[in-house]
Amino acid sequence: MKVIHFVTTLDVGGAEMHLLQQVRGQTARGVQCTVAYMKGEGALRADFERAGAVVLAVQGVRGWWRLAQAFRQHDVIHTHLLKADAVGALLAWSLGLRSKLIASKHNDERALLNPWVARVHGVLGNLPQRTIVLSDHVGRFVAEHGRVDPRRIVRVYYGLDTTAFEAAQAQRQVHRTRVRTELGAAADDFVYICIARFAAQKAHDVLLRAFADAHAREPRLRLWLAGDDPFGDGRQRAERLAHELQLGSAVRFLGIRRDIPELLCAADAFTMASLWEGLGLVFLESMTMGLPVVSTTVSAIPEVVQHGRMGLLVPPADAEALAGALVAVAHDEGLRASAAQAGPLWVRERFSIDRMVEETLAVYSQAIGIHFAGRRDR
Repeated sequence: MKVIHFVTTLDVGGAEMHLLQQVRGQTARGVQCTVAYMKGEGALRADFERAGAVVLAVQGVRGWWRLAQAFRQHDVIHTHLLKADAVGALLAWSLGLRSKLIASKHNDERALLNPWVARVHGVLGNLPQRTIVLSDHVGRFVAEHGRVDPRRIVRVYYGLDTTAFEAAQAQRQVHRTRVRTELGAAADDFVYICIARFAAQKAHDVLLRAFADAHAREPRLRLWLAGDDPFGDGRQRAERLAHELQLGSAVRFLGIRRDIPELLCAADAFTMASLWEGLGLVFLESMTMGLPVVSTTVSAIPEVVQHGRMGLLVPPADAEALAGALVAVAHDEGLRASAAQAGPLWVRERFSIDRMVEETLAVYSQAIGIHFAGRRDR
């Protein structure tokens, strides 16, 4: 089977990291994968190439011609993210290749709340044979606001490759001591970590205001913010707000990091103040490491994080409630012990990488009518 994945960017983000896991799983099963992207710096290009994929940057007339040829040469055309979904659907339709087309929805895209965008999406979004959604919430959202026929929608939860996290866990104390020393956290500090793009969706302003309140009540709290904003000034605005709130060394801006498992070893809890969230791969990563989660009740987060068992969820855009939860988790040893036990088991049972890959390949076979007799490399 030959599959081309067409995505808006190959920069670091939840959807792109999910796609990388998907490609790794598919190539391990003998699928020939090509990954094409439209814009951005392609920060993950080398990672996809190491995973065994051919990577195509779609730039200029020649790039689009090569993409059209690639669409013809592959058995499955699988698009990801709103812009690539739209462009890929138009291109596949114009080439008479609609029968090969699958789309994935990685988020409850706010653009679909615009009636004009929803109307256009109602046409383009029904061209694929199936639309894969990563949560039940996103499925409902796409059907209602994206006007996609519910009969075309299939839910396949994200899967997490836990190999790197389990390896880090085996050396947890070593990583914890090294990273906390590097980042200036004392042994008795309680460190929250947030791993997210500095985008409006992630509401870093709400998180920083909540943390300022929580830190005033509990001075041993610390906040590490990993991530950046490749398309805007979100990080710079967050840094200015942290300065205005006089948070000083209590908040550290880490930029884009590749040592996420080691950072999670060094943290005590995970937090993110999302205003909407398709699923949130970072929640799975954090729970795999046994960290409690403090986040919001929006979108698919309650499907992923069990309130009171794996952390605390509060209403979105409510800095006061979020501050209370940040303090509460730092003081609640019982909840932290529950999260340490329940989180890893929950991820293994419900969000395994093998299940995600196998279910995705089954969607290809059922929707496009091709039988895949692949292998699994171990």
